[in-house]
Amino acid sequence: MAVLKSDNYHDEQNRQNIMKLRAVTETLPPFCKTFFRGIEEYTSTRTRLAYAYDIRLFFEFLHVRNSVLAQTDPKEYTLSVLDQVTRMDILEYLEYISLYQKEGKDVTNDERGKERKLSSLRSFYNYFFENEMIEKNPAALVPMPKRHDKEIIRLEPNEVAILLDQVEEGTKLTKKELEYHKKTKVRDVALLTLLLGTGIRVSECVGLDISDVNFDVNGVKIRRKGGYEAVIYFGSEVEEALLDYLAQRERIIPAEGHENALFLSLQNRRMAVRSVENLVKKYASRVTTLKKITPHKLRSTYGTSLYQETGDIYLVADVLGHKDVNTTRRHYAAQEDERRRRAANAVRLRERRND
Repeated sequence: MAVLKSDNYHDEQNRQNIMKLRAVTETLPPFCKTFFRGIEEYTSTRTRLAYAYDIRLFFEFLHVRNSVLAQTDPKEYTLSVLDQVTRMDILEYLEYISLYQKEGKDVTNDERGKERKLSSLRSFYNYFFENEMIEKNPAALVPMPKRHDKEIIRLEPNEVAILLDQVEEGTKLTKKELEYHKKTKVRDVALLTLLLGTGIRVSECVGLDISDVNFDVNGVKIRRKGGYEAVIYFGSEVEEALLDYLAQRERIIPAEGHENALFLSLQNRRMAVRSVENLVKKYASRVTTLKKITPHKLRSTYGTSLYQETGDIYLVADVLGHKDVNTTRRHYAAQEDERRRRAANAVRLRERRND
């Protein structure tokens, strides 16, 4: 019996994540399935898949580094294994993932990567501990790695203009690239203008359908990471770029199953996240700047501009889709500090005397 794939980008992503999750769980101890069923109601398929990869790495570590557990295939581990793990084992695990080999290649994790993997392990242990299925919770005893926040890299207004000019004109592209540019210029201008003018994530951008764009209110309906929908509004520059592209888009015959996609590749299929990343990299490499420009840097650029214009950190958090305003505040702490510095001279207590 033929299985029809959904034309809805998000439904298709969920379907793929479910299939990948099933494949990963087959490599894990049987009791892990209880955990994934238990958290299904309040987590996305993407989150569960990320947990599965992290938990698999933890069991691979135990199998390699623990002399007792090395004698048993991880797929045959029982729940009692979790009670055998100590706080020191988890600390050694975090040290191990700083640098290890996978399929002959070196893999590294910085503080952010370690934080995510420890968070996965904490959720895993918490589930069994709170359900009184294990007696100990060593993961809760390990402090989160101290994260050293990196400075936000963003484009200055003149750099934004130079980048968009390059997308529009393609003056520094190779002859071969210019052949493709003739076909994709209008699309590329619309795509980058949308990213720079709304701050949406690349995954949110490629997931857009034509019906998600509403010119009556100048807004796009996106699906956030948590699975909820939100409308993000755009200005006249984005409106103009999108209208130009949609006029061209009407003349394109999409591949089967991609009829609703807003942004299409040269194969007339919905663009993928990697395609947009490569597109940004191509144009950015032609711009004279020391900054490494990625789609996320375009998002940071929008967030910075919005905060500088409004001074409203809650608005920035809402528009960018941060669940916790502290995440936004941490990212834009430098701008907040600068505003506080300016506040020192904003209020005058007494008029200056002219001596």
